[in-house]
Formats: sequence, C-alpha cells, structure tokens
Amino acid sequence: MKHFLTTADWSREVLQQLIDDARALKASPLQARLKNKTIALIFFNPSLRTRSSFDIGIYQLGGHAVVLEPGKGSWPIEFEMGVTMDADPEEHVREAARVLSRYCDLIAVRAFPKFVDWSVDRQDRVIRSFAEHATVPVINMETITHPCQELALMMALQERMGSVDGKKFVLTWTYHPKPLNTAVANSGLLIASKFGMDVTLLCPTPEYVLDERYMNHAREFTSAQGRSLTISHNIEEAYSGADVVYAKSWGALPYFGRFEEEQPGRDAYKHFIVDAQKMALTNNGLFSHCLPCRRNVKVTDEVIDSPNSLVIEEAENRLHVQKALMSHLLTT
Repeated sequence: MKHFLTTADWSREVLQQLIDDARALKASPLQARLKNKTIALIFFNPSLRTRSSFDIGIYQLGGHAVVLEPGKGSWPIEFEMGVTMDADPEEHVREAARVLSRYCDLIAVRAFPKFVDWSVDRQDRVIRSFAEHATVPVINMETITHPCQELALMMALQERMGSVDGKKFVLTWTYHPKPLNTAVANSGLLIASKFGMDVTLLCPTPEYVLDERYMNHAREFTSAQGRSLTISHNIEEAYSGADVVYAKSWGALPYFGRFEEEQPGRDAYKHFIVDAQKMALTNNGLFSHCLPCRRNVKVTDEVIDSPNSLVIEEAENRLHVQKALMSHLLTT
C-alpha cells in the first residue's frame, strides 16, 4: 500500500506518469475508473480549490466523497499516544483512521501547522498518524508540504514550456501581513529540483531560508541531475534570466510561533512584491502562485493578469492531477 504524503518519496518517473495521465484526463474527464469507490476528505483547515477539486474529481471518475471537518461536523480527534483523553477530543486517530478505512477506499487529510513549535510541527504528526493507522492509501491535501499543488504546477509548466530541464526557476518570498505556512514553498522547491530545473530561492534574509530537510532534498535532486540550487537575497540577481517566477509568502522559522517578534522586520520587505519591473529582468518568464493570492500585496494586477501568468491553469490542473493520483493509488 502506497501513501502520497510527500513527493520526496516518489520518483520523477512515476510523478511524470501521473502528470501524463492527468493530461489524458483533462482531455477526457468523465471516466468510470473509480466506480463505487469512496474517499474521505478530512479538513482541519479551510479550503476552496482542494475541497472542490477532490470532490468533483472522484465524482467524475464514478466515485463518491464524504467531507469531514473534525470539531465541526465530526468529533475532535486526539493524536497523542498514551494520553488520558479528558480534554476536548472525543475520538482517537487510532480508531478514526481504522474505521474510515473500513468505509472508504482512500483517506485524504488537510492539516496545517499549529504555529507554536516548529520542532513539533515539522513531524507532520496528524497525517503521519493517519498513514500509520489507516489500512487504505492516505493523501496529503496540504500539511507542511502540498504535493498535489506541486503536480498541478509542474503540469502547467510543461503545458507552456514543454521540457523544463535546465530552466531557471525562482521561488520568491513575498510579503504578507500574516506568518503563513511554508508548505507550498517547500513543495515548489521539491518539484522544481526533482524535475531538473536550476532553482533559486529568493528571500529577504537567511532567516527566511526554508527548513533544512527541504533544502537538503533540493540539493540532492539538483546535484543528481547536474543542476544548481542557489540561495539569494538579491532581487535583481535572482530575477535575471528567470524562466519561471513562483511567488509565495511564508513565516521565518527562527520566529516560528512568535510573529510579534518577526513582524517589525517583515514589514520592511514589502518591496519583494512581484511587479512588472522585476519580471522585465526575466527571460520572458512565466509567473505563478498557488492561490489564494492577495493582489497588490504579493503580486501586482499587471503581472497576475498578464498572458504569462499560470495561476488559473495551475489551479485547474489540481482537478486533473488529483484524479490521476486517486486512480493510480487504487488501480496499480
């Protein structure tokens, strides 16, 4: 049984097979591949694209989704082992995962960090507990990585560029008034490096460099393919000659859980917004973002609405890659 928790565990070849199948499903969306199959979609956090694309995707393949929101329409869940359950959670993941496995063919989980202690959050305990106790495949709908978003991005890039090998991919930090999850940034780093791109991580200071786990993966993947990984704090240098600019905001890990200490410094970096002046330095570069996106905070209207923007294509491709993924997990 194979789970889909992070693309770091999957080969480029198999990920490409998923993207190729997603392309076929995009051309012919209604196929009864998963007739009478069921997926449990467990949301600990809000969603627009993820919830709708998984629900619609399983339906288009002939199956059914049940959406659960622990603490709202379903019981709060406990994840600590050996704990005396005398607080809010009514149900333990050991039972929840096994019972849902008796009902459903797939389980998908969305659970963001708690933003208290990164040494705890980086363990990805919620989804890994489901994976440990479930007896069906478990899919990551965004925790500390967002692997489905990675596939949708790479599919969009290949649709526009063909081969991405050797292209310059800039993952740029952008300002946001809140300390957001690093998941999409981690994932952008993983997929670009795994698919043979020269990757530049652009961020204001060393404090915004991503977790060493993902930096090490990116070093490993780029090195294996004779490509490069560069960390830059120079906007002009990073954008120069870029083929792709991928924007995301994230919180500085040294201040994780202490945003009041990070905020004064962060407010000085609003100029990291993606605008036409910066994009003019690129090689007629493509722009994308995972959405939702704060216009004129992260990126100007001019850039996000330009012909080089892939944000809508990337979002649409969530539907297609997730259908390919569900099909793969249940038919191979």
